[in-house]
Amino acid sequence: MPEPEEELAKADLAIHLRDATKRRRLTQTTAGQRMGLDQPKVSALMNGRLTGFSSERLMRCLAALGEDIEIVIKTGTHLGARNQVRVIKAA
Repeated sequence: MPEPEEELAKADLAIHLRDATKRRRLTQTTAGQRMGLDQPKVSALMNGRLTGFSSERLMRCLAALGEDIEIVIKTGTHLGARNQVRVIKAA
């Protein structure tokens, strides 16, 4: 994979989407209406098929479900080293 950190971040965002949908007891159709997606795309997301979904699009979907998103940028420890991209669920 050319950008494994990005793929992992997308997978984490998709997990948060699935959790938010379950927590709100939304059907895939209802969740899709809120996110602006059709049911087959929601099904793909719920099953981890993320082709065609950028991190930005996944974050917009989370926001549409009422989730707050915070992006924190920290100074890396090693100049030129490959630094981390992570998704962390707040407590």
